[in-house]
Amino acid sequence: MEIKEKFLSFNLGVSDTAVISLQHITEVLQVSLPEICGVPQMPSSVLGIYNWRGEMLWLVDLEAMLGYPPISQGPNLLTKMMAIVLENKGKYLGLLVRQLIDIEWLDSNEMKPATAELFYPKISAFLQGYFINDSEEMIFNLDATTIIQAPIWGIHS
Repeated sequence: MEIKEKFLSFNLGVSDTAVISLQHITEVLQVSLPEICGVPQMPSSVLGIYNWRGEMLWLVDLEAMLGYPPISQGPNLLTKMMAIVLENKGKYLGLLVRQLIDIEWLDSNEMKPATAELFYPKISAFLQGYFINDSEEMIFNLDATTIIQAPIWGIHS
């Protein structure tokens, strides 16, 4: 039996694709670097705080967090990025990505387990598994709940 779910797909790094289930996504918005208020003493993947609907939203460079070169510095610097706002139990977190691809229907039964041999340790902690698309490419299924609850933010009171 098919269990189709809606996922938002986006680029990771130069050649990878990832998806996050829509059930954890509150909003998607464009953010430009000057609008982000930097916070000292934070992990390098945490870019800072953004004023979102009058709330303080923490923004994270998802690529840097998962072990890719950061999109927020160096030659890869993007001045405008897309923020995917995740929500879990009233906690919000913004993930900054290069660009969004599409909304996709994927069958949860076709998801394969993420094994340590296939993925870097940094990324495997945040994976629910992966899909293989029609072009035989691997699509990482990121676990929104694990990302929001990650201890590295140290922002959970």
